[in-house]
Amino acid sequence: MKRILTPLLLSLVLLCSTGAQELPSNMKEVLSLAGITEYRMDNGMKVLLFPDPSSPKTTVNITYLVGSRHEGYGETGMAHLLEHMLFKGTPDHTNIPQELTEHGAQANGTTWYDRTNYYETFPSSDENLNWALSLESDRMINSYVAKKDLDSEMTVVRNEFERGENSPTGILNERVFSTAYLWHNYGQSTIGARSDIENVPIDRLQAFYHKYYQPDNAVLIVAGKFEPGPTLKLISEKFGAIPRPTRTLPGTYTAEPTQDGERIVELRRTGDTKVVALAYHVPAGSDPGFAAVDVLGEILSDTPSGRLYKKLVTTKLATDVGGGAYQLHDPSLLYLQASTTKDGDLLRLQKALIEVAQSFSTEPPTEEEVERARTALLKSMEKVQRDSRSLALQLSEWEAMGDWRLFFLYNERLKNVTVADVTEAAARYLKTSNRTVGLFIPEESPERAEIAELDLDAMEKALGELKLEEGLSQGEDFDPTPKNIAERTTFFTLSNGVEVAFLPRKTRGETVSVRVGFDFGNEEILQGKGPVAAFTGAMLMKGTESMTREEIKDALIELSASGSVSGSYSYVLADFDTTRDNLPEVLKLSADMMKNPTFPAEELDTMRASYLADLDESKTNVNVRASQEINQKLDPWPKGDPRAETTIDEDIAAAKAVTLEEMKEFHRQFYGGNRGQIAVVGDFEPEEIKPLLEELFAGWNNEAAPSYKRLTDKVKVLDSGSTSSVFIPDKSNAVYYAVLHLPIDDENPDYAALRLGNYILGGGFLNSRLATRIRQKEGLSYSVGSSLSAPALDPAGSFSVYAIAAPENVEKVTLAVREELDRVLKDGFTPEEVEAAKKGYLESLKVARAQDDALSGLLTSYMEIDRDVMWLDEWDKKIQSLTPEQLHEAFKKHIDPDKLTIVTAGTLPQK
Repeated sequence: MKRILTPLLLSLVLLCSTGAQELPSNMKEVLSLAGITEYRMDNGMKVLLFPDPSSPKTTVNITYLVGSRHEGYGETGMAHLLEHMLFKGTPDHTNIPQELTEHGAQANGTTWYDRTNYYETFPSSDENLNWALSLESDRMINSYVAKKDLDSEMTVVRNEFERGENSPTGILNERVFSTAYLWHNYGQSTIGARSDIENVPIDRLQAFYHKYYQPDNAVLIVAGKFEPGPTLKLISEKFGAIPRPTRTLPGTYTAEPTQDGERIVELRRTGDTKVVALAYHVPAGSDPGFAAVDVLGEILSDTPSGRLYKKLVTTKLATDVGGGAYQLHDPSLLYLQASTTKDGDLLRLQKALIEVAQSFSTEPPTEEEVERARTALLKSMEKVQRDSRSLALQLSEWEAMGDWRLFFLYNERLKNVTVADVTEAAARYLKTSNRTVGLFIPEESPERAEIAELDLDAMEKALGELKLEEGLSQGEDFDPTPKNIAERTTFFTLSNGVEVAFLPRKTRGETVSVRVGFDFGNEEILQGKGPVAAFTGAMLMKGTESMTREEIKDALIELSASGSVSGSYSYVLADFDTTRDNLPEVLKLSADMMKNPTFPAEELDTMRASYLADLDESKTNVNVRASQEINQKLDPWPKGDPRAETTIDEDIAAAKAVTLEEMKEFHRQFYGGNRGQIAVVGDFEPEEIKPLLEELFAGWNNEAAPSYKRLTDKVKVLDSGSTSSVFIPDKSNAVYYAVLHLPIDDENPDYAALRLGNYILGGGFLNSRLATRIRQKEGLSYSVGSSLSAPALDPAGSFSVYAIAAPENVEKVTLAVREELDRVLKDGFTPEEVEAAKKGYLESLKVARAQDDALSGLLTSYMEIDRDVMWLDEWDKKIQSLTPEQLHEAFKKHIDPDKLTIVTAGTLPQK
């Protein structure tokens, strides 16, 4: 399990204000910190501007300081339900999902304990910024919040609730929270109680909306590429007309009393993985002592260097561990979790988990442990700071804790955490009387853990004394058009023929993305080698001749590198994001992992146990079972072919059979730099990296490797369709899958029309035909959509439809999908739909091409298939020239609903 919900941290920066400018009369500048300037409007709204000229995108993020913590009796889930309702429109923005799609926006609304936020990230332009600010100012006070919309959206939110009910670990988390908190609303999940979701009166929802969605309870953040002066005028225009409300918001005052004994909760549901969770009360996220708690959580939960992993996973007591501290406005929880197999000893695991959590009195934290944890948290901060969008969204969390500047104060506190601080935090909070677990054990002399109240005066004093360092370098204004990408990219080959693409550009924080891939094998020689190939690739980061797994992870953290080295049956791939100064060392480390893995026996045992536990759990996973069922029906490959679909039981048997000797032999026989592609995109010096690539990879030829021949792809095209179901007991949510294989590649003359037609049918942001009908209108599904794709070289395309729904609604979903497909085949698409889809689809491509990691992947794949980058320009032109008639004809020619292979899975009604 990954680290739980502790907000990412950032390095401190101090930039000057963007310069003197005449402010609108209804706005004043409050302060500037770290390149962020805060303004306050006369109506009470706080505005934060964070210009980043190096980004081709702009993010508008509005945060309302209301979440599930503010809900009253009978109102659980109301903040989240209202978030959904604000996508239902206003008199001036009647179809918000359609607008989001037309502007190519990456958008969402999210609700948490202390806040609700709405954001849009879009290609930078005056038009898009004007639209986004208009949308958010309008729905602040003019959203419909109508009874008819509540009737349909309630069932969508209920389906989201049902989806969560399918996760044993998720429900256990809710039960632990509700047991740990007797009175405070953190004990109520944000999704709410089913009965409250189903029965909320519209007048109470409207009152909640008008109470909290007001300018004096909102923080507007604009980040990315924009001009501050004109933007402030726009904000003044859009939001300034909204008056400050006359009401006064009441503060929350319920405080959780000191816990007076261990509490126990037990959850019994179907599943194949046993889980133990512990929770300890800790201070609020803004408390001066929280940084030590955060480091304590990292020392316990990190994989593979954490205490839980070393004491539980390596000893085979657990297959997986994780945890972390929840950083919230009020005192929260440190949460720890361990999993084992269905046959594992749960009571023994529980005892061991508690012993490790409370071992600090006899095994105090070491300087090495504290330094590693502190470094990992600080490096995470540095990574977030390099992306203006990530920073804009992160500030929502800190503003909800009390003030966005806490973000930087917390970083300073984290830098200064000592071994003594962590030791003291463990002694203060990791007490039996302060613990919630799955069993109850009475004690004669219960201990108490007093939680300090939030000291607002001390916080304000600390904020006032805050001093910051200089910030990161700014990037260039990069235009991600195909023409510019092509002109900026240099192609060459290493002396052994490996193809290389360089796209140097200045980026914020000097970030750079690198992708190194090598191909090997052929269809004949790889028969029967799928499992050993998969395990070989998965072991590459577990240790080399010079480094252990733990040392590799520490090195990657120190190098600010995120990514992985992995392998499959026909390739090995290193894919990393890092910084300019660290790129050489990341390349050396990648080469070491590719060339010199040692395949440690203990790491194989650990990985195998975790993989087998995952496979056991997947037996009751509705998504896995439905996907596997449909893939087996459409599998064109014979048993033993590495591309063939396998059953869960076959995967289990294969995983148990793979040996270290087989992996070492597979690596010796196939791995090498005989054929490959390398792409580097971002802030780097080509003249420095070019000779390094030659040194690292040009001499890595495997003379003994079998000759390479690309493994082609193909599809199984059936003459008729079928419908089947997989019954899985005790599941509140079910899935619907439908697939139709298409014998086309991406050069097929109908492919562009099919892609755009599918975008209208099942793509976009909640305004596709399927989403409008099944989610927006009928409220049957939280998640529904379709996809259509085809590869570059092989006629192996696929069209699919996916939806989740309550088991009793699956038949309705099936019928609705069929009716929407029939409607397309009968009537086609309207000119308005097609024009809107063109705009939205092409705008979304601009956002995708602005990502360095996406560009490095695109360049390596295009070198592999010998495709020119300007193919993208041709593709854009094909999309732009499409007509409704072309889309209609393409669908009639290729999409036959009678040939769909349909599989549903869940606790379905038995006929």
